[in-house]
Amino acid sequence: MAEIPQYMKALVYDGKTSKVERIPTPQATPGTAVVRVLAAKVNAYAREVYWEEGSDVPNRKYPFPTPLVPGGSAVARVAAVGADSTKLRLGDLVYINNTVRSRDNRSDVFLPGLLQGFTEGSKKLMTEVYRNWTYAQYCLVPLENICVLNENRLTGDRKDGGLGYKIEELSWAGTLAVPYGGLTDINLTAGETIIVAPATGSYGGAATAVALAMGARVIAFGRNFEALEKLKEQVPNSERVEIVPISGDMAADLSALKKFGPIDAYLDIGPPEAAKSTHIKSSILATGQGAKISLMGGYVGDVGIPHQNIMGSNKKLFGKMMYEQSDVERLFKMIEAGTLKIGRAGGSEIVGKHKLEEWRDAWENAANYSTFGQQVVVTP
Repeated sequence: MAEIPQYMKALVYDGKTSKVERIPTPQATPGTAVVRVLAAKVNAYAREVYWEEGSDVPNRKYPFPTPLVPGGSAVARVAAVGADSTKLRLGDLVYINNTVRSRDNRSDVFLPGLLQGFTEGSKKLMTEVYRNWTYAQYCLVPLENICVLNENRLTGDRKDGGLGYKIEELSWAGTLAVPYGGLTDINLTAGETIIVAPATGSYGGAATAVALAMGARVIAFGRNFEALEKLKEQVPNSERVEIVPISGDMAADLSALKKFGPIDAYLDIGPPEAAKSTHIKSSILATGQGAKISLMGGYVGDVGIPHQNIMGSNKKLFGKMMYEQSDVERLFKMIEAGTLKIGRAGGSEIVGKHKLEEWRDAWENAANYSTFGQQVVVTP
């Protein structure tokens, strides 16, 4: 690796707009590494989080300190390491997990560059230590958030035993990791049947792909029938996918779901606007005795659940925010083994690759291409 420059380019958001600035490059300290960012994931709702004054899009008003350098999960190379690092080597190709937890209090969790969390500890960490994230040339990262990748296997030529993925295609793991966190949390096993709802968005589609790679049968439950059909065409192992459209008639939907029973599990991964949707109750009611239910939806308010059915059938509710570092490591083992496919073979593609200066285009592209398999990245 070349010597790290004293200053770097970074996208800085001040609460009203974003602009590319020249700021000091972070320095590695004990417990951290500095990485050179190659490709950073852009969320479909980026323009609502990094809201621009005067914009006609809604402002999600996520809590975080400003100014800050936004960002998400990323693929990068190690540029410098703290004195206590024994595994990382300069130049290593790595994946950056953007779920950071306090080392001495795991309940203090936040998403750097996106959400400061909801405890005093998480706010302190984001404000004072990891305020700047991956929409920059370099980024300071906790050692425990770095996953070293098998570069030869992942990006090597197929004739030499590689999988032939492009660097930016590896960023799709940032979408796959979210539902994988919920699926491993409920210990989904091969041969089980799981409802995924809503299934047609980026994360719902990713949940379908990951559950299939784990050996499960998936009932993809979503509002758009055409999108459900397309999802079934995109994912490998589609013979284990059943599709059910959400009609809004809970009794009819429940009957349609139960045709594929018995159902062992349900992963809910709905967006904020789906909090009042009937799919939550109908999915829970469709599951069988002792079913495992993972709640990962981004709902702001309370949602109604069928308490008597849950209690009477010994169903288990699991709440999961994002994923653990161990989940990321296992996910990449699946990718490296070829069990979980990415890129075109896995139904995903990079639909936008943008420089820092093209941040508006990146936000717009991500909003317009938000269904399963479509990924926009920033390449600082």
